[in-house]
Amino acid sequence: MVQWAILSGIEGNLTAYEAVLQDIRRQTPKVTELYILGDLIDGTPEGNAVVDRIRNPKKGELIPQVCKGAWEEQCLIVRGLAAEPEANPFLTEKGGAILKQLWDHIPLETVEWFRQLHFGFAELDCLLLHGSSLTVFEALTPDISPLVLLDRLSRTGSNRLFCGRSGQTFQYQVSQGKLAATVTTIDQAAVNQDYTIGDPAGTAARLIVGVGNVGRIPKQATYTLYNPNTDQVTFRTVRYGRAGFG
Repeated sequence: MVQWAILSGIEGNLTAYEAVLQDIRRQTPKVTELYILGDLIDGTPEGNAVVDRIRNPKKGELIPQVCKGAWEEQCLIVRGLAAEPEANPFLTEKGGAILKQLWDHIPLETVEWFRQLHFGFAELDCLLLHGSSLTVFEALTPDISPLVLLDRLSRTGSNRLFCGRSGQTFQYQVSQGKLAATVTTIDQAAVNQDYTIGDPAGTAARLIVGVGNVGRIPKQATYTLYNPNTDQVTFRTVRYGRAGFG
């Protein structure tokens, strides 16, 4: 039996990551693969302990498969190891002071390790990545236009897209619908065109899944379990702290 644990957004919170690992160990059927979809750090020194923990799993633990997130990509940009995008929503959100913070707190050796991380993982008919099929900085949410979501999904060639940038847990199906367009040229009359887009309802329909966030909310972590054999998606909420795990 194959079962994946998919998490994202540890954001320097080692306690939250340990709580999720403990919850993963308690799962039945057993988790066989562990994917971490970026945002291991948060620009503080605490993030280095998370990176060290991920790079050095304990005996008997799953070896995480890790891809880049927005924080890791921004580290590469700060060090001149990646190109700065024309529009950077990450910097808009965090502010320019975060650049010095990343330079001061994240060792070059760690940044070099970030450089080796993949953009995402293609497994079976699934694509697992941090942001979207365009960039690590794009957050996909159910509030975005269905046309945009369909575009991002269609670019992947996959039937299941797992992403972590938004921090939300959601399962989104682009339902089938009609798109009407009118084409007008200088020398021809307007021509109406109708298109059918999206997928019919059913198990074969393509999905976008938000996998949650481990470290952003104190004492509450969310992540996702996925069984490729049954196509079942399960969202997990782990509460940790003085009252123990729940």
